[in-house]
Amino acid sequence: MDQYIQVAGAILVLLGYALGQTGRLDTHSRGYLLINLAGSGLLALNAFEGRQWGFLVLNGVWAVISLINLVRSMLFARRRETGT
Repeated sequence: MDQYIQVAGAILVLLGYALGQTGRLDTHSRGYLLINLAGSGLLALNAFEGRQWGFLVLNGVWAVISLINLVRSMLFARRRETGT
């Protein structure tokens, strides 16, 4: 089962990267950030369970950065809607 989770996470991260590099998805968009958060989050959880600390640091930081930017994006959109 671990292999399926790793492959799914890797596919999500690579999908986001490929869509961003080909211009099909803005690398600052919520969709891009969600794809990266999901993929890196899966990989980080799997790394934690397997005690693969380097892999956990890499994907954990990737997930945190994606989450921070996703929250910022949502807050910025809310401010624009309310005019504050």
